[in-house]
Amino acid sequence: MLPGIGVFGTGPIVRVLVPILRNNGFLVEAVWGRTQEEAECLANDLNIPFYTNKVDEVLLHKNVDLVCIMCPPQLHGQIAVKALGIGKHVLCDRPAGLCQSSVLKMVNAAQYYPSLISVMSHGLRFLPAFMQARRLVEQHYIGELNVCETRIHCGPLIDNQFDWMCDEHMGGGVLGILGSHVVDILYYLTGQKAMLLNGMVKTYNKQSRRISGIRSITSDDFCTFQMELDRGASATVTLNNHIPGQFFQEILICGTRGRLTLRGSDLYGQKLSQNKEELLYRDIDDLARSTSSLEVTGTHLPKPYLRGLFKLITALKGAFAAIEDKHSWVKEPVAMAATFEDGLYTQAVLDAVKESSKKKEWVKVQVITEPPNPHPHLSPPGRRTGTMSYVY
Repeated sequence: MLPGIGVFGTGPIVRVLVPILRNNGFLVEAVWGRTQEEAECLANDLNIPFYTNKVDEVLLHKNVDLVCIMCPPQLHGQIAVKALGIGKHVLCDRPAGLCQSSVLKMVNAAQYYPSLISVMSHGLRFLPAFMQARRLVEQHYIGELNVCETRIHCGPLIDNQFDWMCDEHMGGGVLGILGSHVVDILYYLTGQKAMLLNGMVKTYNKQSRRISGIRSITSDDFCTFQMELDRGASATVTLNNHIPGQFFQEILICGTRGRLTLRGSDLYGQKLSQNKEELLYRDIDDLARSTSSLEVTGTHLPKPYLRGLFKLITALKGAFAAIEDKHSWVKEPVAMAATFEDGLYTQAVLDAVKESSKKKEWVKVQVITEPPNPHPHLSPPGRRTGTMSYVY
């Protein structure tokens, strides 16, 4: 028994996600859009029986048991917390939110309802090449980890119309859209988290042929940052969307005995004793049926991420298919999925990159465990009573 699906969002990723869900046997029962017109248009195009612009109508739909949150990041926390609170499973898109405080609410809700699935859409974890690379790192194929380098080259991520992806304060930009995937997969591959960070975030193209006049693009189109990891390794990440054309992604992991290289979805390895690298895993494209979806999404969801999303949905199917009750599930198929706690760590890194870029200095990566104090200058009794008792 597979749960019914409610989808939040009407963007290009939803037009990719819905066919993937249906190919895996899920029934998409409802869709939410920012406006009634957007929701109706997408529902008609994808043959979804129910559409609305009211969040609660999707959450309370009697046939919806799992919600896929694919809307702008500022809404992720609100919808995820509500969904978990009324007993719905949650798949949330990246980045998890706009700041750590909103993601922390999601983490607390997920911990309060551990019987519900709550995962992030970081699908690279489910690609065979990345799974094998992680095993080889754990088996000391490269020895002790020293250096990680990640490069992503792609074209512009924004559409022809002004929307949240054009605004840095709404979660747009290459750092949030692609950098969140990179931060998560580096932690997955190495098992190490960032402690210190030095970053630079830039917006070079502030207008386009379709977006001009009084409106200005503030989302970043170039980003680079260095990280010192908690067990001594170093990592460098460069994200550049000034290169239209074919998407390129390379992750290089170097150690004392050799290196591993992930190019796209293929894995290469080379020991120090070898003269050239060898192919360890060649990715097989099993998404021939989703070619039309690839054309729709363009640069918003490059092929490795599309394949990862497909694998993640297949894992979700495995979690539910083994149980006759559609409200129950088994953990093993989704055990490697990124949790909301992983999303909180990723958000901490993204926040640190932005802070470092503004201060132009190294900063600590600090994952919060409680909401920030809205009145830091009030004494504890004053915060409890609301009286203005300041601490001097």
